Amino acid sequence: MNWIESLTKAIDYIEQHLTDAIDADELSRQVYSSSAHFQLIFHIVMGLTVGEYIRNRRLSLAAQDLLRSGEKIKDIAARYQYDSQEGFSKAFTRFHGIPPSKASQDNVKFFHPLTINISIQGGFIMAKTNRFMDDFYWNDMDAGKYAKLSPAKKHQRIVTWALKARGQNPLVFDSVSAWILDDAEWTADKLAENEQILLHGVLARFKEQNAKLRTWLKELEPSGVVNAAVFTALDRFDRELSGDLRDAGPTADVSLKAVVGQMFTRFSVMRERDTRRLIAGNQTGAFGTDNQGFVGYINFLENSDAAVQWALFMPGVVAKQQKRFSVASFEYRKMPAMRFIGQESEWNKKKKRPFLDRDATFRTLDTLSNYKSGFDYDVCFTHHYGKDVDIERNHDFWGRFFQADTPVPEGFVHFDFVPESDDKAGAPYLSQFAFAVFKGNMKAMHASRGYDLNAMYDVTRNIMLGQGVNIPYPAKYWTAEVFLDGYGNWSTALMFSADLEN
Repeated sequence: MNWIESLTKAIDYIEQHLTDAIDADELSRQVYSSSAHFQLIFHIVMGLTVGEYIRNRRLSLAAQDLLRSGEKIKDIAARYQYDSQEGFSKAFTRFHGIPPSKASQDNVKFFHPLTINISIQGGFIMAKTNRFMDDFYWNDMDAGKYAKLSPAKKHQRIVTWALKARGQNPLVFDSVSAWILDDAEWTADKLAENEQILLHGVLARFKEQNAKLRTWLKELEPSGVVNAAVFTALDRFDRELSGDLRDAGPTADVSLKAVVGQMFTRFSVMRERDTRRLIAGNQTGAFGTDNQGFVGYINFLENSDAAVQWALFMPGVVAKQQKRFSVASFEYRKMPAMRFIGQESEWNKKKKRPFLDRDATFRTLDTLSNYKSGFDYDVCFTHHYGKDVDIERNHDFWGRFFQADTPVPEGFVHFDFVPESDDKAGAPYLSQFAFAVFKGNMKAMHASRGYDLNAMYDVTRNIMLGQGVNIPYPAKYWTAEVFLDGYGNWSTALMFSADLEN
């Protein structure tokens, strides 16, 4: 009996006895092999141990039984050979990321039975299946090692990891994209090995990390140190790691979603360069923010990895950024359709700053008082016409928001805002936004040193990132400085575009 037949027979035996006690020695006897040799071959070929495979299959089936039958947890635990409900619940939580009592069709995982077909007959070298595994910055926090630390110190260890991962992982995702686009790496004889590298290596390792993170953070949650948004970010990341792009919104077109689904069910589609182009996307640089052109599957994974890290460390960053000023209020608004009307600041080359006769601009806008929108402050509206900042510079317009279809005075421009996206870049923009009001030292609020743009912008954006709110950059991205006391005074508030539906 050759090793393909042996492994196939072993898997069949396991599947038939998942509700029975499975003895490793008996399993090896079924395939006429010594226990040690069989378990070694199984691990090399399948990428996981016999015990891990049995556990993954039992916990997958247990979740399905739990959802279908409504049986008691202790009965399902006993069926799948767990000595106690407590032991089963811990294993279930580690695998699915949620306890049995919270299981639903949308949040449980399913580990399919392994099959062997002709695509892996060429074999593969385990060292190569570890490609990229040493490059990502993984969270390998040992729960036992840090058991004596306070919840705050344990959480800080995780935050420190998140900061380091954010600095390291974007370039590794770029390397994965480059590898996927390298035709020489995707010849027919390399498909099986590449499937192990991508699906059973990188993606599986992120799933494992997410499960551990969720377990640790749930244990710390009662202490009040955990930002609840991290669980939403982990849920989204897990879905995308399984090929589910439901959270991606219009950024992921139908063809990408279809190709991702095909890759998980029939990996041979990766022979096609067009398929790999959609999977790889574009490289995004050391900070994960470079112009992408279009967003591929790997870009979505990189963004979801970042979202988990942001949810962990951004609350601390925001607190440190507020020097001599603070956030007085913060809320999200979804307005009815409205229209911005204003005039663009022209660049004064001699004085090297924007110039506009704002007095004349707002005198004209005062004549439109019958068309108030309900958000009637003077603002400086900024956008890139739905393009990346590397392609289109900032454009600043002074004006106000009015009702939809308000007549536009001669010499003025307008941009429409609507509650729902039309899935196209640029106007009409979304009338959904974060609204942050600040108090404190005015110069500190508008300081630019140490900030990406200025203090109000950075704090507002970072609060949104920490809360896992989608910023629709670049297609529907815009911001507006708000002059609560009129344009002749300091701006003390900021509007920041949000997509509250995704």
